[in-house]
Amino acid sequence: MATTPEAREGSRPPGLDADTMCAAFQATAAARPGQVALRTMDGVTELTWERYAERVRGIAAGLAARGVRRGDTLALMLTNRPEFHLVDAAAMHLGAVSFSAYNTSAPEQLRYLFADARNRVVVTEAAFVERVDAALEGTAVEEVVVVDWDGLAELEAAGDPRFDFDAAWRAVRPDDVLTLIYTSGTTGPPKGVQLTHANMVFEIRSLQRMARLAADGRIVSFLPAAHIADRWSCQYTPMTHAMTVTTCPDPRQVMAAVVASRPTVFGAVPRVWEKLKAALEGQLGPDPGGLAPEVKAQLKAQLGLDQVEWFVSGAAPIPVAVLEFFMALDVPICELWGMSETTAVATLNPREDIRIGTVGKAIPGVEVRLAQDGEVLVRGPNVMKGYRNMPEKTAEALSPDGWLRTGDVGEMDADGYLKIVDRKKEIIVNASGKNMSPANIEATLKASSPLIGQACVIGDRRPYNVALIVLEPDASAAFAERNELDGGGLGALSSTEGLIAAVAEAVRAANERLSRVEQVKKFKILDEDWEPGGDELTPTMKLRRKPIAEKYREEIEALYLD
Repeated sequence: MATTPEAREGSRPPGLDADTMCAAFQATAAARPGQVALRTMDGVTELTWERYAERVRGIAAGLAARGVRRGDTLALMLTNRPEFHLVDAAAMHLGAVSFSAYNTSAPEQLRYLFADARNRVVVTEAAFVERVDAALEGTAVEEVVVVDWDGLAELEAAGDPRFDFDAAWRAVRPDDVLTLIYTSGTTGPPKGVQLTHANMVFEIRSLQRMARLAADGRIVSFLPAAHIADRWSCQYTPMTHAMTVTTCPDPRQVMAAVVASRPTVFGAVPRVWEKLKAALEGQLGPDPGGLAPEVKAQLKAQLGLDQVEWFVSGAAPIPVAVLEFFMALDVPICELWGMSETTAVATLNPREDIRIGTVGKAIPGVEVRLAQDGEVLVRGPNVMKGYRNMPEKTAEALSPDGWLRTGDVGEMDADGYLKIVDRKKEIIVNASGKNMSPANIEATLKASSPLIGQACVIGDRRPYNVALIVLEPDASAAFAERNELDGGGLGALSSTEGLIAAVAEAVRAANERLSRVEQVKKFKILDEDWEPGGDELTPTMKLRRKPIAEKYREEIEALYLD
């Protein structure tokens, strides 16, 4: 474990001055050899930075023996486990370009990624081998390396002892591609975002100027490694900041991992914060602001959040009510905004001046402005090199003078604080020609009741708005127990009169906060849950609007029958 925040204050991250992530890793390993770098949430496996560096050297030699060279691509499909970090770091030191596939990916989706990335090697684990094997036809993949408890040892043992590891990583240049991050594919096939070492080095340095993180902290890796949020926060930032990463393979166990590791940085997507709020409301009520400071401190200790210096939320909009709830508990969440194309973060709420309802202001060295139609434009050293194999898409996204067209629509106040109001291509234009933001309406619905887990608003070219509503499983089960309703899961609860009435009241309350044209006139409670990576949600919890419209066409049309 790291030392206390007080003892660490003012300590400079040892890898912060490096010009590549390889150099950052080596500087940190040399400066903190005995400190734990990687561990499992049960503490059974722990690797110090010295041992981490030794194993990276051996795995790199093993990958080189399999033909992985500078500029090659390497695919990973692994859960959150130390082996991911080891293999990914080894590929980086070879000058290879790694990318991670979402663990929910179907064989057809994997085949597309492998064909686009042109990787010859896939590193995976036993649970995913069948899907990986089914995806190989027509791709360049020649070898699948299966990681089990002895798998990496076998890979290391196969390495050529004459391999010049130091020469390999020293040959890596700042403008070399570090990693590919494949977008979720909400508007077409996934695009491979090419991020360089220089992109990531700048991103980490810029955020350091704003967040002022001390070295030797702790963080929990539980988000998909295929997403830029986990890759930036739990793979690369620890390499500069000498952090201890605790891996949590099941995201449903994240709070148990938090209790076990006492992180100093904790970032999560809005869904995690929403579920935690729903659980705490059952104990504390809707307004915890009146609790005594010592009670709040005790609660944070019970949750494992008592040593957190930086709370973060990103990847999707978070309801204002959630931020206000945690602020009242002395848990100040800094909402941020960015995308894969901006190497994670482009704007951030500073800890000393959080403005709830905004995603903060541009991080140092980055420019953010609004186009005439409200689209958010970003320019800076954190903007991607381009999309892999997609020059036309790259030209669409990047202007000749370097501005990234993000596709998000925003508003900006006089102090430069940005508010994201919608996706440019997702604005509803109703039958009367009125423009509105479905994301804003959906956020208002979700904030109106913990019973509403997901909401999808439909209204484009329609006379009025309707909504498909998915129940939040835990809150719905608690509601059923309190009101002595028949259980049986979401399927049974969705048709229970008492619960329907409660959701109707929530919709009515939400409508009071919306303009007349935005209000939801009818809704349908679905008898199922929407899982990340499924038909309705991307792995990062964004709505797949077109598939939803197709899958629930009958339910939607029934809401417009009158």
